[in-house]
Amino acid sequence: MEKNTLDRLCKQVYRQYPMVKGKTPYITKQGSDRYLLVYTAQSETPDGKSIQQKVRIVADESGMILKSTMSK
Repeated sequence: MEKNTLDRLCKQVYRQYPMVKGKTPYITKQGSDRYLLVYTAQSETPDGKSIQQKVRIVADESGMILKSTMSK
């Protein structure tokens, strides 16, 4: 995936999931034109415990988001 396409895709993800803003995704290629981007962030629950949240994005070569999920 090209750098400018990745930057544009990251901006979309940061708007939708602000808890991962500024995080660098772990990227793996899936098939010929799909990529899996995994963002990881630490958050706190209302009772003060720390939890790890992951945002998984499946995107195509052009940077279009095909699927997005977030762990609780």
